[in-house]
This record gives sequence, C-alpha cells and structure tokens, in this order.
Amino acid sequence: MEPINFKTFLKVELRIGKIVTAEPFLEAKKKAYKLQVDFGPDLGIKKSSAQITDLYSVDELPGKLVVGVVNFPKKQIGPFISECLVTGFHDEKGQVALCIPDKDVPLGTKLL
Repeated sequence: MEPINFKTFLKVELRIGKIVTAEPFLEAKKKAYKLQVDFGPDLGIKKSSAQITDLYSVDELPGKLVVGVVNFPKKQIGPFISECLVTGFHDEKGQVALCIPDKDVPLGTKLL
C-alpha cells in the first residue's frame, strides 16, 4: 500500500448519488449493468458501468443511494462512455457489494 497525504485524498470527489436507471450492459466483456446516477443539482446525472450483477438485479437498483467518484476522466467501455465510478467491495466470493450510506444523505454530498 502506498501512503498518500490528506491533500491528495481531498482531490478525489467521492459523492452521494441515487441510481435512477439500471439496465443490462449486453456488449460488455464481463457481466455488468449500465447505470444512470443522479448526483444532485450541481453535478446532475452521470453514466456508469458497474460489475455488480452477482448481488443485484436491475429491478432493485433504482432508488438506491451509492458512493461514486465523479472526477475521474470519462472511460470508453465498448460502445459505452462511463462518466463516474460507483464504488463497492469484493466479498469472499469476489462478488461486488455496493458502498452505500446507511442513512439518507443529500444527493451530491462530498465525502470528507
């Protein structure tokens, strides 16, 4: 693990968003969903590709709060452009569990 200082950490824009839509990403090499995530009035809706198909269905994702990195450069994933990174953790089986707040937080709130 490479240590970073607090000033570097502050450059990462980790924000609260709400998943608006989720659909299968059929063209992806690894199973994934295409998400649209609302990060509030200042940042708006951003698209993301998320490999969370093992633990989540498309039906249960809309309305779920998530933590996303919103200041990475856009990334081309096949025919899709991902505009943010939805965060999660691998469980013991390698399945991704979303990083989510346990209480309601205003959309766009920055992690500090």
